[in-house]
Amino acid sequence: MAGNGLELNKIAASVLLAGIIAMFAGITAEGLYAAGEDDHGKEEKRGYTIAGAENAGAAGGAVKEEKPVEIAEFLAKADVKAGEQIVKKCTSCHSFDKGGKDGVGPNQWGLVGSHFAHKDGYAYSAALTAMKDKKWTAQNLSEFLDNPRKFIPNNKMSFAGIKDPQERANLIAYLSTLK
Repeated sequence: MAGNGLELNKIAASVLLAGIIAMFAGITAEGLYAAGEDDHGKEEKRGYTIAGAENAGAAGGAVKEEKPVEIAEFLAKADVKAGEQIVKKCTSCHSFDKGGKDGVGPNQWGLVGSHFAHKDGYAYSAALTAMKDKKWTAQNLSEFLDNPRKFIPNNKMSFAGIKDPQERANLIAYLSTLK
């Protein structure tokens, strides 16, 4: 019977220790969560703040529309050689040689200054074909290359875009030489 009492003491000690640990963890968590405030009811802000997201919900959820970057000032200092390097990002889908074959995307020879959906025989998206009367100006190309899905919603191009306006200007300067 002496062994049985010892076992009950071990079980009781384990339950007591678990309770003490739970109580200590609760007090510690409350202290960390309250961040040392005297009055726990005066909580001002919970969670983390994401930089740039503070104004996302202002004005009933409407986000202020950004104006496109004027590419002309960047084109003035564009580097054609740098643009030739940037175009390598595009070669998995497009070709850039005169008379080159279409890939996933159309051949881009003579793109600058041509009409949207300029390549005969290529199956453009309905969204791009509907804009066939527009021309690929440097500004249009810049806005498209910044965010293709925003500039022409529902187009087939799955490219995420080039955010740096100088990189876009360099690329456009190179594309302008393909005539």
